[in-house]
Amino acid sequence: MRYFFDTEFIDDGEIIDLISIGIVAEDGREYYAESNSFNHSKAGEWVRAHVFPKLTGPAKPRKKIAKEVIAFVGDAPEFWGYYADYDWVVLCQLYGSMMALPKNWPMFCLDLKQLVVSLGNPKLELQSHGHHNALDDARWVRETWTKLSRSGGS
Repeated sequence: MRYFFDTEFIDDGEIIDLISIGIVAEDGREYYAESNSFNHSKAGEWVRAHVFPKLTGPAKPRKKIAKEVIAFVGDAPEFWGYYADYDWVVLCQLYGSMMALPKNWPMFCLDLKQLVVSLGNPKLELQSHGHHNALDDARWVRETWTKLSRSGGS
């Protein structure tokens, strides 16, 4: 099954630290969590202005989030994100190194932006609300992927 995801994170040039994660399953189920362990003081002005106000809580330990994500996506998921390189790293780091990913999980995610480019770079509908809320962003990824897959990118 496909899972469309987004994360919010702190990136200070040395670390990528999970703030929140949103996942929307192809069948419509949704998962959202916030980490209770990120270092607020490492957040830049942009994250403070655009991400922190969208947090809804409650925050959880990363180990609990990792277990809940496994329970949510199960075995052999297909992950999709949008400009998802850092999002994928943040998701993988919930389990330690990439070699510690759950059994039957891919070691990569698929990227909606790469799909868009392969389809001739059609103009995408802008996200109407919820920018930088991980769950709202994941919903947009799912909606956009669905529209592109139905239309063939036109």
